[in-house]
Amino acid sequence: MPRLLVTGGAGFIGANFVHYWFANYPDDHLVVLDALTYAGNMANLEPVRDRSGYRFVKGDIGDQQLVEEILLSEKIDTIVNFAAESHVDRSILGPDAFVATNVVGTHNLLKAARKIWLDGAGGRKPHRFHHVSTDEIYGSLGPDDHPFTESTPYAPNSPYSASKASADHLVRAYHHTYGLEVSTSSCSNNYGPYQFPEKLIPLIIINILHGKALPIYGDGLNIRDWLYVDDHCRGIDLILKKGRVGEVYNIGGNNEWTNIDIVRLVCNLLDEALTGDLELAKRFPDAPANKGKKAEELITFVKDRLGHDRRYAIDATKCREELGYVPTESFETGIRKTIAWYLANEKWWQTVMDGSYRDWLEKQYV
Repeated sequence: MPRLLVTGGAGFIGANFVHYWFANYPDDHLVVLDALTYAGNMANLEPVRDRSGYRFVKGDIGDQQLVEEILLSEKIDTIVNFAAESHVDRSILGPDAFVATNVVGTHNLLKAARKIWLDGAGGRKPHRFHHVSTDEIYGSLGPDDHPFTESTPYAPNSPYSASKASADHLVRAYHHTYGLEVSTSSCSNNYGPYQFPEKLIPLIIINILHGKALPIYGDGLNIRDWLYVDDHCRGIDLILKKGRVGEVYNIGGNNEWTNIDIVRLVCNLLDEALTGDLELAKRFPDAPANKGKKAEELITFVKDRLGHDRRYAIDATKCREELGYVPTESFETGIRKTIAWYLANEKWWQTVMDGSYRDWLEKQYV
């Protein structure tokens, strides 16, 4: 029976992975380690709080002693490392935190794993260290370039992507130098439940519901490959079960969209959902559909951000051919599920935005 340590498990993708794992492997033992910075939220883990086989530890992956204690006391054999500072805009304004968490933190996590699993009492122990990376490590693609493969040279263009690239290299080095059994996955842009409202899709949803402007960088023609978060979790599961040690696997959604087309789609779907729904009209009176207007009227183009990559796209051929990975959600089906979740979970995103519910949960359960 696997015993997992999920770092960054109170964040968006990490929390979805926790829910995915317990849904598919209810008898496994899972420990979440999260520092509960701005994007880490105990409300994301509330559905599993009382289940057996689950433990939460508030702490930082940079605390090597704490990680070692968890690995020993919980008899952990698998680490899935989601812990990261991950917002490009924040990395431009304050890169130090990204270096501290993504580079130094990952290195301390690797050191702890090496000490307990390779150099500890009793000799080498069965283990896997899985590191979650990003397609942004590969830089930017032109409109006709082939999507990123696992052999695409690294070319990070932001402090965020540079810090993730550095972490990837450390993970690789610990495998080749010390024999740590590692794997790495690089994924497309994720979306789905529990995503922090500063990201594009939840920001657009929430702003429409409040009748606020929808800010679009530059001309809105930047292209991203979008991956529903459950498909990402399933890809990691396949890597852990079938992936070769020391390998990198790209997990993609086969869904390339321009930012402006995503925003227009969300506008249209929310107009559709709100029109004629008296209960939603009462909850969101400022939404354009409740005033006889279209959400697209809220679109506002703003100055492009520094170093804004033009296009990302993942070639997931290796993951498909070696592991049998195929995403189950198209963007159209995934975005409908996402919109439905945000409409049904207003309390979650309202309290995440003001912080009060998170603070209350931390006092109660941490």
